[in-house]
Amino acid sequence: METRVGFVAVDYVVFAISVAISIGIGIFQAMAGGKQKTTSEYLVGNRQMSIIPVTLSLIVSFESSIMMLAYPAEVYTYGIMFVMSSLGFLLAVLLGTRIVVPLIHPLKITSVYEYLELRYKSKAVRILGTLLGMLSNVVYMAFVLYGPGLAIEAVTDFPLWASVLCISTASVLYTAIGGLKAVIWTDVFQCFIMFTGVFAVLIKGTYDAGGPREVVDISSRTGRMNFFDFDLDPTVRHTFWGLVIGSAIRLINMTFSQPTVQRICALEKQKDANKMLFVSGPAFLFTLSLACAEGLVAYAYFTTQGCDPIASGDIKKADQIMPYMVFHIFRNTPGMAGLFMAAVFSASLSTLSSLLNSSAAMAEEDIIRQIFRNISDHKATIIAKISVVFFGALGVGLTYFLKNVKGIISQISTSFTSAISGPITGLFLFSAFYPWGTKRSAIIGTLMSVALVFWLTLGQAMSKSLRRAVPLVSGPTDHCYHNSSSMISVNGFTNYTVGYSYYTTEDPLPDESIEPEETYQGKTKTGGIARTLKGTRHVASTE
Repeated sequence: METRVGFVAVDYVVFAISVAISIGIGIFQAMAGGKQKTTSEYLVGNRQMSIIPVTLSLIVSFESSIMMLAYPAEVYTYGIMFVMSSLGFLLAVLLGTRIVVPLIHPLKITSVYEYLELRYKSKAVRILGTLLGMLSNVVYMAFVLYGPGLAIEAVTDFPLWASVLCISTASVLYTAIGGLKAVIWTDVFQCFIMFTGVFAVLIKGTYDAGGPREVVDISSRTGRMNFFDFDLDPTVRHTFWGLVIGSAIRLINMTFSQPTVQRICALEKQKDANKMLFVSGPAFLFTLSLACAEGLVAYAYFTTQGCDPIASGDIKKADQIMPYMVFHIFRNTPGMAGLFMAAVFSASLSTLSSLLNSSAAMAEEDIIRQIFRNISDHKATIIAKISVVFFGALGVGLTYFLKNVKGIISQISTSFTSAISGPITGLFLFSAFYPWGTKRSAIIGTLMSVALVFWLTLGQAMSKSLRRAVPLVSGPTDHCYHNSSSMISVNGFTNYTVGYSYYTTEDPLPDESIEPEETYQGKTKTGGIARTLKGTRHVASTE
């Protein structure tokens, strides 16, 4: 018996409908209200947006495909400890209500970097912050685009470049024509799709793995319930101090970021802006916990099936583990795989659209209006829309440099984006808390910070002597000795067919002439891929 792994027609329909609705919302917002003819409406929703959609928008803007794919992969490989970073985010958001909202909201600004000019009476500091902000956005766009493309390529013949073009085109289209209102209302729709997909995977995956108790037991036996590590060594990959305290310092940048500031300024009342952050902090803790739980469920599922796809070589990167599992647990439920991939794409669309809209706001407010002082508001709005396309193209171009990047995307994206966002955070905190600071000290300190953090980041990535984290024990592979794949066509769509050969206790023993060894849970046992079996060969699914 063979198991077909890939999209069928229903999956494509579900996926296409979700993207079409997002584009439709953008078209509606482009034609509603003032029809996006002013920068105030286009960039900050006339500062009269409702608190509920803005809050939901902020929540899903933080939750990209990196959370949907890379966080479960992190837990699958290294354990649940990473969930502690959500506590750091919670602390960062609470700090934002005490620092960012009272500082920014009364100014009624559109670009957060306008504050720097007001603070130092200097355009140079403002331009420096703007350029770093744009660079941070474009780099993060590339990682956000790369995630879903990698996921789909893992289980279908849909190439990475096609996925990147699909998601970038959709996001650029509805963001360019609909502005911040389109971004916010599509985020509301995408929030529903994301949570539907996540809960579907958690429920079905847990059931197929043997239930919640079995998931916890397997995770405990293999060391994946490792919540706490209080090691003070800064070179250790993850510790309580780095994940909680370090994340709180790093993630406060999100409250200073342009997408967050636009949402703060889109609300009419300051108390509503505080409420938005108060809700988004616990909400993000909850959603990040769900993503990490998916990693435990995935490991338990493949352990009970006796075939770890990473150890067996069926997938190349840990970031592909979730789509690989989804296409197996929902192989007999057409449409569910499409729903999950729609959830992954929705996560990317929400983040990408926020980054595009915020980059357009920076370009329009911090560059165009500074060069062309007498430009009309209508022309400035048109330029902002064009800049959305420009930044989208930059993000797509940078995505193709990530093809050969090794490691889990969450770690790589965090390292390189923090190299830019960290100094930006330092610049804002310095400006807010040191009234005697000068523009010269702000510029020099920021540039030195960028150089130092980039040096540390590159050194960590390229060092051969640095102590590396050792992945936890892999799952068993005794039920996936043989893996064969072929292409089949279903309803006009091409899909992968994957078969696994395995033997049971009733089967003759394997040919002892081929006995590769594997280590599982500290014990050595015979196993391997492509083992020759005597007697009857059973070709079956992973169940």
